Amino acid sequence: MSTTHDLIEILKAELKAAGLTYAALARELGIAESSVKRMFSTAGDISLSRVDAICRILKLDFADLSRSVAECEPLLTELSLAQERAVVADRQLLLVAICCLSRWSFEQIVATYRLSEPECIRALVQLDRLGVIDLRPDNRYHLKLAKGFRWRPHGPVMGFFRAEVIDDYFDGGFDGESEMLMVVNGQIGRSQARALRERLARIGQDFAQQHIVDQKLPADQRRPYTIVVGMRSWLMAAFRDLMRPEVQWPPQA
Repeated sequence: MSTTHDLIEILKAELKAAGLTYAALARELGIAESSVKRMFSTAGDISLSRVDAICRILKLDFADLSRSVAECEPLLTELSLAQERAVVADRQLLLVAICCLSRWSFEQIVATYRLSEPECIRALVQLDRLGVIDLRPDNRYHLKLAKGFRWRPHGPVMGFFRAEVIDDYFDGGFDGESEMLMVVNGQIGRSQARALRERLARIGQDFAQQHIVDQKLPADQRRPYTIVVGMRSWLMAAFRDLMRPEVQWPPQA
């Protein structure tokens, strides 16, 4: 969907909310109603000066309108290789990117980590240039990643996590408050495996949504948790060495 189309659709919605007809808008603008209809048609062409005039009539701030248009842009489900390389190449940038994924505010980031305000702002500006966020006044931002966003499975960021994070994560006892670790093996049908994978993905989305909801709680009532959801057709290497020669691994389709 084009930006112009998004702009026109948002203006239509604002006119409807204000109870302003095309005829009434035409009178306010001093033009024919047919001209207004052409502007708001699917193939309409509307100038910035005309948009500014309509905003004044609607008492709508142009900056708010611009943000609404930006939020209509399709959200990213993953980054390109170039974007991921840029993020992982700078440890501070990676840290701020992960904080943004967790919807941390600018104030939370600088209060928690040894980042100066200029360093954090620099990282936010870089993420804006990379298309990860839309940076707004007062260091606020709009995340441009979809709810189901994930890092590329074999990309630079997951490479960093495999090399530097996984051992640290699994080194814990998983015996603290609300912690758990389960390893379940079994053989199930392919269609059921796909359905189960989708349910696991929803668990991750539920966790992310709960994080957003609980941001209103006092800091002393929240604790940081990390969920690692994995599902793989796999057999431990130590057990593969004990398989009978006639048994194929991986199983053939």
